[in-house]
Amino acid sequence: MSFYSGDNDFEPSISIFTDNFTAQWSQPCREFELQEILLATENFKDLLVIGSGGFGKVYKGDVLVGTIHVAAAIKRLDLMSNQGAVEFWAEVEMLSKLRHTHLVSLIGYCNFDKEMILVYEYMHNGTLEDHLHKLRTRLSWIDRLKICIGVARGLDYLHTGTGVEFGVIHRDVKSSNILLHECWAAKISDFGLSRIGPTNQPLTYVNTLVKGTFGYLDPNYFATGKLTRKSDVYAFGVVLFEVLCQKRPLDKSLEWGLARWAQDSINEGNLKNIVDSDIRCEISPKCLKEFARIAERCLNNPPKHRPTMTEVVFTLESVLNLQQKTNNWLQTPGKSIFNRMVDAFPFSSLENSGMGFQFLMSKKRPKKWFILQNESQFSKAKLKTITAGSVRAFSAEMHEKASQNHARSGIIGRGDYGNMYMALWDYYKHYKKNII
Repeated sequence: MSFYSGDNDFEPSISIFTDNFTAQWSQPCREFELQEILLATENFKDLLVIGSGGFGKVYKGDVLVGTIHVAAAIKRLDLMSNQGAVEFWAEVEMLSKLRHTHLVSLIGYCNFDKEMILVYEYMHNGTLEDHLHKLRTRLSWIDRLKICIGVARGLDYLHTGTGVEFGVIHRDVKSSNILLHECWAAKISDFGLSRIGPTNQPLTYVNTLVKGTFGYLDPNYFATGKLTRKSDVYAFGVVLFEVLCQKRPLDKSLEWGLARWAQDSINEGNLKNIVDSDIRCEISPKCLKEFARIAERCLNNPPKHRPTMTEVVFTLESVLNLQQKTNNWLQTPGKSIFNRMVDAFPFSSLENSGMGFQFLMSKKRPKKWFILQNESQFSKAKLKTITAGSVRAFSAEMHEKASQNHARSGIIGRGDYGNMYMALWDYYKHYKKNII
């Protein structure tokens, strides 16, 4: 289900809220009159539909919260839906008691005759699923890490931090249930399948009919019917690989699904090759290894070998911290990214060093690199070729062709001058007669 609004012609700047608990609404969850809902949705006007799911259609509308009109996502139960009163009241019960930065807030509900309606805070940037698979939004590696950390914090709160005797098992963690705020902070939604479970014993389970979404469904839960918090951990592990690889959990190109494919690829030493090409050049090898390790641990069987969400949060925050330090080192003022790479690695080792920053080296001329630097402070972009200290200039047109029109996948670093891109050897050979 999508609560999305807006275009896709920009790169998001994602922040992570640092407080662990917040009450977004000063007013408690309240019951709306049907007339208020009809007014907000213009009698459930089709033009106001912003998404749909197993429960029913979702409309955008303004509702009164205290004395203020706020944008809301209004979810109406479809009478033909497989869901019904059980899921409706479960959602109301859960979200009327829970308040956290990384959980979507329930403003209120309406229960009148056959109408069952849930009113949520409106999430301007829709679902993570939308941006990964439909809109193909340009989410950087740092952006994706921050989204994953937000979701992990929300799940950790559900499992252990609710402040009551029992924790909450979400039971349907997936990218379409991860909503993105206007500042791109991640929030978990859709608690219709959630269950209460004891927190004092990690593997204490709830016997329940198997429900969830294939591709994210814990195989142990599917086989035994025993629902634990580790079932949420498994689903989150799938989300981590979905974010890393930008593939759906049941991608048609994968014979056994994303989880199995990712595990097999790692076992075969192909981790680097499964990373989404848009972010492959942005990830440091150590960060990639740690991220993949925690994601793979989430998929472990038996469930007792999976980490807790507290462990997952700690690991992901460490990965983010390490990646940011790496990026800061690469952007140190007064020294070019290329010079730092040359200082750190001998010429002969750069090609096979496994570095996330993809410098291309010619097999025939092993001591030449080609780095495209988009110098924003100058009127003309230049192509710099590093060969025994010589520097040569190329035209802006040649720069665009060599960088494949400034493709994001070709960025190897960012600095005060702007983005730096890798260039292909063939372009140099083709245009060398035009060198100034």
